[in-house]
Amino acid sequence: MTVTQETEDVVVEPAPPQAKAGCGCPSRRAVFSAVGAAGLTVALTACGGSDDGGGSDTDGGQEPAGEASDQPTEGASGGGGGGEELAKTSDIPEGGGTVFKDQGVVVVQPAPGDFKAYTSTCTHSGCTVKDVAGGTINCPCHGSKFSIEDGSVKGGPAPKPLPAKQIKVDGDTITLA
Repeated sequence: MTVTQETEDVVVEPAPPQAKAGCGCPSRRAVFSAVGAAGLTVALTACGGSDDGGGSDTDGGQEPAGEASDQPTEGASGGGGGGEELAKTSDIPEGGGTVFKDQGVVVVQPAPGDFKAYTSTCTHSGCTVKDVAGGTINCPCHGSKFSIEDGSVKGGPAPKPLPAKQIKVDGDTITLA
C-alpha cells in the first residue's frame, strides 16, 4: 500500500503595524479602518446632540442651580406647551436659575423679582445646558457660558446667544407663555 501526501502552499501575511513597539495596541489607521463609516457616525452623534431642544441629556426632569434632579417641578407635565406651570417664583434663586430639560427652557432671576427665560439648548452643538451658577448659564459639553441678564455668550465656543423664551409670572407662579 502506497500513501501519497499532498501539500498546500500557505501564505502568511505580516501583522498590521503597531502603534508603539511592544504595546500590543493596533495603530490608529487599523482602528479607523475597523470602525468604518457607521461606527464613526455613531461616535460623532454621541458628541453632537440635536437641534430639537432635546440636547444630549435624556433623563428628563430639571436641574436647579448647581445640582441635578430627576424629579419634575410640581405642576410640570412635560411637552413644553403654553400655559404650563414651570415653578413658583420662590423656586428660582436670585442671581441664579433652574434648567427645565423636559420643557427645553432655563428660567433665571438676574435681579430680585426679574424673571427671564431662555432656550436650554446650547447654540454651539445642541447640548442641554446643565446649570446656572456665578451669573452664567453653563453648558457641560464644551464649556460655553451665557449671561443670565440677556443670554449673551460669556465664554466658550458658542457662536450665538441663547434665544429668549416667553414666560408669564402671575403672582408666585411662573408658566410658559
